[in-house]
Amino acid sequence: MNISDVPFGTIDWASIEPTVHPGTSGEAHWRTQEFGGIRVRMVDYTPGYLADHWCTKGHVLLCLEGTLETELDDGRKLTLSPGTSYQVADMAEAHRSSTATGAKLFIVD
Repeated sequence: MNISDVPFGTIDWASIEPTVHPGTSGEAHWRTQEFGGIRVRMVDYTPGYLADHWCTKGHVLLCLEGTLETELDDGRKLTLSPGTSYQVADMAEAHRSSTATGAKLFIVD
């Protein structure tokens, strides 16, 4: 990642109106800011959320609240809890997320 031409700033995430992204079940509520080619999101998943697609975008993802299950297309399954993170490159392992209880994530991609 190359971060350039981004002035210092702060974000009040509560002031950003969320957009709703339905999953196969449940919803993801995204609060998004973009800086050049970098997207930064605070994402809340409702209980019972299951992504409606396999994602091939690269991310750095930090779990803030709840529990997130991530399934990789090779069959591996990983669980994130508060304070844990993962990173994956663009076009590397396809992955999809779910949560039984709900989760809050901070994502940079």
